[in-house]
Amino acid sequence: MKSDINNSAPHFVLIHGVNGGGWCWYKIRCLMENSGYKVTCLDLKGSGIDHTDPNTVLHFQDYNKPLLDFLSSLHHNEKVILVGHSAGGLSLSDAINKFGKKKIKLAIFLAATMLKLGFASDQDIKDGVPDLSEFGEPNEVYDFGFGLGQDHPPTTVLIKKELQRKINYQMSPQEDSTLAAMLLRPGPIQALTTAKFVEGEDADEVPKIYIKTTQDHVVKPQQQEAMIKKWPPSDVYILESDHSPFFSAPFSLFGLLVKAAISFGCSN
Repeated sequence: MKSDINNSAPHFVLIHGVNGGGWCWYKIRCLMENSGYKVTCLDLKGSGIDHTDPNTVLHFQDYNKPLLDFLSSLHHNEKVILVGHSAGGLSLSDAINKFGKKKIKLAIFLAATMLKLGFASDQDIKDGVPDLSEFGEPNEVYDFGFGLGQDHPPTTVLIKKELQRKINYQMSPQEDSTLAAMLLRPGPIQALTTAKFVEGEDADEVPKIYIKTTQDHVVKPQQQEAMIKKWPPSDVYILESDHSPFFSAPFSLFGLLVKAAISFGCSN
């Protein structure tokens, strides 16, 4: 589906988290396009409607290739606003280090893993990896895929259907969590664990916004605070939301995205 918005409109590129796909932004895309913004909702490798088996996606650079290819394909003077949700924040950090301000006007981290160099230390893992132990042991919380065999580490993870609403969507409309339960796919956990980046020469020149989600069970508020402190963004916005504000607080989220664009001279 192509937008008929003119090329001068700010261009938002929305990146989903693990297990998700471009479909999760459907409410936000409607609000933004109806307001004159250009919007692209990408599916990362093995996600959404991409046909790749996620059990075969073993390296982060393979997983994130759709975003990197998209940025490479842009007209030489076109810049975009990147929005990354949850593990999609790793995709943003990768892009920031590789493309910097040449292609990225602004990076918005939404309830996201915001680590400049990815999982470069044990502290990064503590700050950026969801701890769902309050909901049970790993095999009680997740369904694992073993694409390399049972004697190897899991290649994919997916929160069990009976826990998805409680963990991801506790403040979201029932119909949206039902939709998600139908569309979520196993996420390539091995690829995510290899997310380590080389610092780009102008990575710190790309302005960043962090949108904190106060009722988040996945990337908990204290984890968000730790990442904000370690790699300070230009501004921090607060959203009373679960981990999925594109479902639970779409109008508020839309308002914050527009506010961010205007604040950094990207308004329509």
